[in-house]
Amino acid sequence: MARIFYSLALIFISPLIVFYLYILRGKKNQGYRAHFKERFGFVSKSLFTTKTKPLVFHCASVGEVLAATPLIKALQKAHPNLNILITCNTPTGREQILNQFKNTVACSYLPIDFPFATARFLNRIKPQALCILETELWPNLMAISHKKNIPVLVINARLSKKSQQGYQKVAKLTHIIMRSITVLASHNKADAERFIELGLETSKSYVTGSIKFDITPSDEQLAKVLNLKQLYSINKNSSNEHINNECFVWASGSTHPVEHELVLSAHQELLKKQPDALLIIAPRHPEQFDKVAELLTQSPLSFSRRSQNNYSNEQVLLADTLGELQCLYGAANVSFIGGSLIRRGGHNPLESAAFSVGVITGPHTYNFDHVYPELIKLKGAVVVDNKDELAKQLITFSQNTKACQTLGIKAAQCVAKNQGAIQKTLTIINQYLEPKP
Repeated sequence: MARIFYSLALIFISPLIVFYLYILRGKKNQGYRAHFKERFGFVSKSLFTTKTKPLVFHCASVGEVLAATPLIKALQKAHPNLNILITCNTPTGREQILNQFKNTVACSYLPIDFPFATARFLNRIKPQALCILETELWPNLMAISHKKNIPVLVINARLSKKSQQGYQKVAKLTHIIMRSITVLASHNKADAERFIELGLETSKSYVTGSIKFDITPSDEQLAKVLNLKQLYSINKNSSNEHINNECFVWASGSTHPVEHELVLSAHQELLKKQPDALLIIAPRHPEQFDKVAELLTQSPLSFSRRSQNNYSNEQVLLADTLGELQCLYGAANVSFIGGSLIRRGGHNPLESAAFSVGVITGPHTYNFDHVYPELIKLKGAVVVDNKDELAKQLITFSQNTKACQTLGIKAAQCVAKNQGAIQKTLTIINQYLEPKP
């Protein structure tokens, strides 16, 4: 009965959902209007032409795609003939899938959780198992999969106390979700216990750690980092062209509106002490690229756009490209991870830490409370409460190279210490793969 009411409510507000996705979001990003039929389960026949049933991974957006990439690539290596479909909710997530996997996997949007759309999707795809990243727990998707005897594996699962309280408010619907889970691999024991308190059978719960720690820069990425350092970390105003005069570079990744302004203000304070310092700012969403460019145009800061590849010693580089953030972090002396000076919960600091680049974060990191405590404890990250503290910390690191390098070393050590979740997760997934025909 709870799922019926949920489905009716979803259908009732469906005009608003379509208006939001196609009109509002589509106006800002045309990608929301492309492949729109997939939102209703009308996936392309080209996705299921092979005889082998696909293994489906659902990654909500860019962050989940990046986290799942090493896991999926390890699975491809172990099972070269495995048919994999990756679903997502956003155009940026879709583009990241194509960037990471080219044509080695199929890709589509996950349908909106209408029962008819979800049933159509599952009937067409006929997956051998469904792997859901983190907490994308859609009731109809999971319940219908369970009814069709499709294993539902929730991997890299996390559940904050606040989210748990939200699920408790819709207890009957939550029980349906928990009963539909075949196996759950969580970040830590606390996360596992919260799921169990919501009704998950203890026997279905495993603690594997976070696969986000299992990030290792590839040779290709390391080569790109070296190239970026040559492009951006040399003071071209040096009077002696034979002197390798490196300037202080900091990368501000995944910033949001309001936060953009705070970051630019902090950089202006840094420039008073370090006139040659460079800020690389990478807005979280592509629709913010031009808005940040407008902010920079109205500011006293000189800037160039990464997409134009014409940097000439400006004070700010606007990273208006996709798929390069990790390498841009790697080219910096220190990073600031956005979504944390405002109440957005922060973003993934491990993309920076893996390149031995230390992290500065604001106080709002609840989306990564499975990562930041360990990173801070091991002294790979420092917390600032506002833009003034951010500016002071940047000035300190620009004047103390050793402290900045130590922060990066500690960050990389934290990543290395917590690796191993991918192998544990692969062991679980392997149990639910159908035998080769």
